[in-house]
Amino acid sequence: MGTVIVAGVVVVGFAINEALDAYELSGRRPEARPAPETRPVPETAPAPQKPSPKKRPKPEPKGPDFPPLEPPETSERDRSRCEPIPVPYHLGGNKLHNKCADRIPNNSFPGGDVFVNGKNFDALQLATRTLWEVKTNDIEEYNPFVIQVEINKQLEEARRERALAAACGFNFRIGVRSEAHKKALEDEAAEFKGLIDIMGWC
Repeated sequence: MGTVIVAGVVVVGFAINEALDAYELSGRRPEARPAPETRPVPETAPAPQKPSPKKRPKPEPKGPDFPPLEPPETSERDRSRCEPIPVPYHLGGNKLHNKCADRIPNNSFPGGDVFVNGKNFDALQLATRTLWEVKTNDIEEYNPFVIQVEINKQLEEARRERALAAACGFNFRIGVRSEAHKKALEDEAAEFKGLIDIMGWC
């Protein structure tokens, strides 16, 4: 058995010796490996992602997670804009005009206008819910061209004023000082027949 051990040691020693010799012959330099060849890669833009037909993209929220507050009831808004507000003076400063407006029978606010639905009206008869506009022009003294221009202007204003009054549930009337003025308005706008009064009180 001792012979086997000695023979094994000799074989191992021989193998170690061979390895050391091979190491010395290589000059104790590590093996040089060829460097890998590098080539520049062309730049490409990333391809846009196509949404999956099965999944829809969710929109990003743009506001708070709670629903907006409801506006106040329309009736409340209407009530505030349609509530007559007395104005302590008449716009315009024309004494004759102011006198005619103040003397309208049953005028609820003499001495000033009444503000309803964004407009100053000349007078209000609360008992009949009637808003008034007063026209004091001496229309018959104008030449025909000026009469036509003035009548058209007054009717345009009257239509707007009547619509504002009606939107708040008020009647609307126009006061004039002469039959000629009344006729000129009614001839141009039949819808005002029966709504124009000659103001005998001024």
